[in-house]
Amino acid sequence: MQLSFDAQSVIALRMMRLASGGAKTKAEMNRMVIEKTAAIAEAQVAATSAIMAGRKDHVVASKALNVFKKRVKANKRRLSRR
Repeated sequence: MQLSFDAQSVIALRMMRLASGGAKTKAEMNRMVIEKTAAIAEAQVAATSAIMAGRKDHVVASKALNVFKKRVKANKRRLSRR
């Protein structure tokens, strides 16, 4: 549940940054795409490792979600500072 609230905050903060225009807008858009690609790859590695270790389905899902939780939290912190 916390992940969904934090994700909504990140979306709102990013939209405000993108709406402001300028050079920072392009940089934020590029960063967003790169971060999403890296997060998906990291989550796949975490899930695959858990599967190969014989973990149960809920543990596999938790490992993948933890990657997204970490990234969303970091983005919320970064976007809130400015």
